[in-house]
Amino acid sequence: MKDLVKLIVTELVEDKDSVGIIVDENDGEVDIKINVAEKDKGRVIGRGGNIINSIRNIARACAVKEDVKVNIKI
Repeated sequence: MKDLVKLIVTELVEDKDSVGIIVDENDGEVDIKINVAEKDKGRVIGRGGNIINSIRNIARACAVKEDVKVNIKI
């Protein structure tokens, strides 16, 4: 799941070297924190939050397969 989120975010941003993904796992719950350059935050969030919501939906679909709950934050 981490690799999938990193792949998607890396393709969206200009500064690909600044992309960092931090994963924290607790009792069936996975928290993923996305770190990007300040200038690229808008690209990841998207207009009205559409892009980040799509990333969350993809991660949740992947999480169902692993039987965990996933939360994504920027």
